[in-house]
Amino acid sequence: MSTDATSADASDPQVSLEVRRKHDRQSYDPAVLEHILEEGIVAHVGMVRGGEPIVLPYLYAVGDLGDGLGRRMLLHGSTGGGLFLDAGTEGVPISATVTHIDSLVFARSLNDSSADYRSAMVYGRATVVPFELRQKALWIVGDHLMPGRRAEVREITGKELASTQVLQLPLDQVSVKVRAVGIGGESPEDGEDHGVWAGILPLSVTAAEPIVSAGTDAAAPVPASVTARAAELAARGRARAQLLGAAMRRP
Repeated sequence: MSTDATSADASDPQVSLEVRRKHDRQSYDPAVLEHILEEGIVAHVGMVRGGEPIVLPYLYAVGDLGDGLGRRMLLHGSTGGGLFLDAGTEGVPISATVTHIDSLVFARSLNDSSADYRSAMVYGRATVVPFELRQKALWIVGDHLMPGRRAEVREITGKELASTQVLQLPLDQVSVKVRAVGIGGESPEDGEDHGVWAGILPLSVTAAEPIVSAGTDAAAPVPASVTARAAELAARGRARAQLLGAAMRRP
């Protein structure tokens, strides 16, 4: 991971990926970045279009297409999507951010209240995945969002492949920031009224009961990929809450 980004093209703006405020929250651990991206579902992508800044959400994944360029972020969209048209043959500079809000932090004043979070911003020149690698890229995105589903459904058709597009964004210019401390600066001598409850409310993405489509046969069971994904999300939320609780109990 780099903290000072230089663009892949001299015409791209140069940006600093160094955290200027609360710099102790910046992480340079590749494993932290990996977990943030692994657990995310949506990346918010910032770009400039027509001289104006815009941010759009994209489903994404991280994977290796086997072309020697290593792991990268893959952004899913349509061949007619604006960002994909902007990329053209030369690519387009963007920043893609994935954020997890792990808890709301209820301190003894609103000023000291906060949130525990993990975020990663990936900056660089996004380019179109070559057509011969598009199907592999789409399966990587599918496996990220719905693990195991590929084995339960038909193969993608040529028509579907032609209408879908994927952008690839290198992972060599990244800024990661993490807060996982709960109540900051709490102590018996802090002058606050400790009769007032303070603590955290853990948050996570969880799944409700699956809802079957109207066109599905009544006898069709809920597939293993759906129940496993729901269980995975629930387990992940419990594990994160335990980690945050342990961090708050440290002296």
